[in-house]
This record gives sequence, structure tokens and C-alpha cells, in this order.
Amino acid sequence: MSFVEEYTDSEYERAPKRLKTSEIEEGEDLEEGEDSDAASAGLFGDDEDESRPGGEQRARWSVSKYCAGRKDNGDSAHRIAPSPVVHVRGLCESVVEADLMEALEKFGNICYVMMMPFKRQALVEFENIDSADRCLTYGTKEAVYIAGQQAFFNYSTSKRITRPTNADDPNSGNKVLLLSIQNPLYPITTDVLYTVCNPIGNVQRIVIFKRNGIQAMVEFESIQNAQRAKAALNGADIYAGCCTLKIEYARPSRLNVIRNDNDSWDYTKPFLVRRERGKTRQRQAILGEHPASYGDNSYGSHCPLLPLPTNTRFKRSSHDLPEVVAYPLLQSSSYMGHASSSVAMVSGLHPERMNCNRIFNLLCLYGNIEKVKFMKSVPGTALVEMGDEYAVDRAITHLNNIKVFSKRLNVCVSKQQAVIPSQVFELEDGSSSYKDFSMTRNNRFTSAGQASKNIIQPPSCVLHFYNVPPPVTEEELQRLCSEHGVPGFIKFKVFDAKPSSKTISGLLEFDSKTDAVEVLTVLNHYQIRIPNGSNPYTLKLCFSTSSHL
Repeated sequence: MSFVEEYTDSEYERAPKRLKTSEIEEGEDLEEGEDSDAASAGLFGDDEDESRPGGEQRARWSVSKYCAGRKDNGDSAHRIAPSPVVHVRGLCESVVEADLMEALEKFGNICYVMMMPFKRQALVEFENIDSADRCLTYGTKEAVYIAGQQAFFNYSTSKRITRPTNADDPNSGNKVLLLSIQNPLYPITTDVLYTVCNPIGNVQRIVIFKRNGIQAMVEFESIQNAQRAKAALNGADIYAGCCTLKIEYARPSRLNVIRNDNDSWDYTKPFLVRRERGKTRQRQAILGEHPASYGDNSYGSHCPLLPLPTNTRFKRSSHDLPEVVAYPLLQSSSYMGHASSSVAMVSGLHPERMNCNRIFNLLCLYGNIEKVKFMKSVPGTALVEMGDEYAVDRAITHLNNIKVFSKRLNVCVSKQQAVIPSQVFELEDGSSSYKDFSMTRNNRFTSAGQASKNIIQPPSCVLHFYNVPPPVTEEELQRLCSEHGVPGFIKFKVFDAKPSSKTISGLLEFDSKTDAVEVLTVLNHYQIRIPNGSNPYTLKLCFSTSSHL
């Protein structure tokens, strides 16, 4: 096996769809596997590491010798005491509570369902342990399909699911909803969520936070409004093929908003509008207004939300809600909720270890890269022209203030509207200070279909690798890290692939998020050559949604 480092503008093997991974909740002593056709269709069903009938295992696990001590076996289900709460995994992204209840109510009465939207998992609480046992027993013998996809079950370590106040009563609930936005390809602001939610019920306050992906709490005027919004919007896409809403009742009964801006808004107190430092900012009132149009970008025009689900947990009469919530087309506004330029300025770059290729490797996860230019007058700073201003927004959201090679990056919007190749010079590693990436096939947002496969994910300590030739082993990947002076991984997992697949994929876990960022920066798009192979394979890396293996 030989590795030849060639950063070229072409890739010779088609990469599989970007995998989507999930995590284990509640510290359950379980492992997650991979669908048998994950290598070609993305991680679509996180299976348990349990032996299936006939000795077939859904995933092939290999825990690195660098992190010994953890044992995987087929008895995970039996190490957890029986509980009326069942942990469900392998769910598709579009599944909602009603799908789970429809598929599992044959095993017994269901008291409560809690979704884990970013993990494609759920907890289902049955009325008694016998019902949960019937569910697990049936699931080990026969495939159980939820919303068209096979799901997998185990006992939860919890004996009861924590509920919001009076959540056991379907006619009750909370007037504050927790919205989780999956695959947020476009910016999510208070304007966007107000436009989505207010037609269904009067919205009083919105708070957006980004601790685990993008989530928001929306406070309605009444519990009834919140119930209608949850029933209408759960599982719907804000925009076509992305920004999918997964909705739960929140625990707080009231939101506290201290200022009105992109991330928080109190519609009962318009005087909280924040002024920009040094100048006033004119912003139209929210009521009757809508955020700026997203229809002028390369990813397609704004799309109204999907029709209401026909099978919802809450029974409602025909006059409660129309079949489809009619949203007006977004109109232009004097307030723009996104970057004003498609050029990002990245400072805090390591002078010896960062170059144009490595900046591309890191920022290409959040949008197309057109050009990269290091500034001669400002050492350690580069201008990056991206596909549009939304890509700059995503890069700032996820990469600003992260550490790379012991230096903290600062990512912000540049005043420049384009990158001009002037004052080209040689960087400390001998490469050019300017490079045009507009024609490279390694850009991942070149079409709407390709863009929809990318899960916009903040840096994590787990990397997903794909498009790797099957002869490459764990030891060779570990040696590759060592040869390039980046940290090695502590755990390694490879997914089963179709017999006809020409590549393999899997996950690499590192000691820290910083280690993972550095490995991705250096080795993303590395060219792997195999003996007697005519063309190299382009190693593809991206951040995983899993926090650990």
C-alpha cells in the first residue's frame, strides 16, 4: 500500500452520500451499527450491535487497540434491567410521534413518546413492562418498520420519561415548544420562525440557541395554539428538502428575552430592539412583515411547508386547522438576516501549517469555495470567496473561535465582494498564496441535490470518512495521521458495504474536537493510491453527528 499526497482538482471515485450518525442517549451500554448499504446510501438506520437471526450482524465493529478495554458483544440488551421504557433507534429523519404510536401500539398501550431528533432515536414508554417486553421480543425475531424503515429496540435505563407539566393529558401540554431544526442549509432566524409559526397561533417570544445543532423555543399565547402548531409543523420542512422541524413540548412555561435580534425576540415588547454600535439600525416591525427572500440563491427558491400530517397524536376536528397552512411568499425587507458578502475573512491562521488547500478542506463543509487568497499585508489572514452569503453565514456559525494548530480562528464577513488575485506570493510551506477552486469537483454544494446530502454540522471529536478503497486498514489510516503530523484516532469503526461497493466508510473518534479539526484540515481530499490501481481515491472527511463511538 502506498500513499501519495496529491491535492488535485479532481476526484476519481464517486463518494457515497454523506452519512448521518446518531448517538446513544442516557448512557445506555449499547453500540450503534450501520445499515448494510450505508456505504452507498448514507448512514440510514443506526442498528444495534446485536446478532441478528442466522448470525448476521448489521454492522462490523473494530475498536482501536489504542482505546482498549471496551467489549462489544451480542448481549447488550440483556445487561439492562427490563423497563416499561423502550429505546428505539434506526429511525428515519421524517418520523414523528404518530408514526411510532401507529407501529408500536399493537404491543400495548403507549403512555408517552419522546423524540431525539438529532439522533434519529426515540424513547417510548409503555403502560407496563409486559408491553415493552413484547415489543423487544417481537423485534428480535421480526423486522419492525416505522415510517417505512426498520427500527431496533432495547430497554432504556429510565423507568419513566420525564414529561412537561400535564403532558399525560393529550388535551394539555405547554405553551412553549422546543423546535429542533435538522439539516439547516439556510440561516434560521427569529423572522423565519415567526413567519412559520404565527399563522397557526399567536407567537409571543422566540429564543434560538445552538448548543446541539440549531434549536429554538417558541412561546405561544396559549396552550391550544402550541398544540395546533405542534400537530401542524412536526416533521415538516421549512424549505424544500432541508430545515426539517422536530417539535417537543419544552420544560419552561415562559421565555425570558432581554433583547430583540436574530436569535431572540419578544413580540410583546417591541422596544427591546437592539441598536448597532455607532449607528442606528432601521428594522421594520415584525407584525405584517416577513424576512428577506431566499429565492435568489443557487439552491432553489423558498418552498412552503409540507401539508399537515394526517395521523397526529392530537385528535382534532376539521374546523381546528385547514388541511394545508398557507404561507405567503417572503417579501423583501430592509433587514437582511444573512451576511452582506459572499467573502469571508479568516484570521488567526498558523503561518507554517495553513495554506489554500487546507482552508478549502475545512470550509468546504459549509458551502462551495470559489477562491482563497492570503493577505500579504496581514500575516495569518486569508480571504475566502464562497458560493454565496449563506455559505459565509454557516462558516461563521460553526468555525468562528475554534482552535486549529494551537491558534484560535476568527471568521467574519469581509467588506470585499470578491477575491481578486493580486499580490500573489509564496507561503512558508512553498505553496502559492492564491488558488482558484471554482472548477474543483471537491466542492460539495454544486447542485441542489448534492447540497441536500450535506448535513451542516459543527466540529465534533468524531469524523466520518468515506470513499476509501477496501484494502486500506485501520493501521494504515493511523500511519497516515502520523506521517502528516496530526493526532491519531482512539477508536475506529467501519461500516458494512454492499458486495458491489468499491469503497468503504466509517467513523474515527479522536481525543478532542481540536484533534479532529486538525486531521480534517490536513487529510480531507487526500489522494490514496493502491497497488496496480490506475486512479487514486479521494479520501472524504466530514464531522459526524455522533459525539462518541
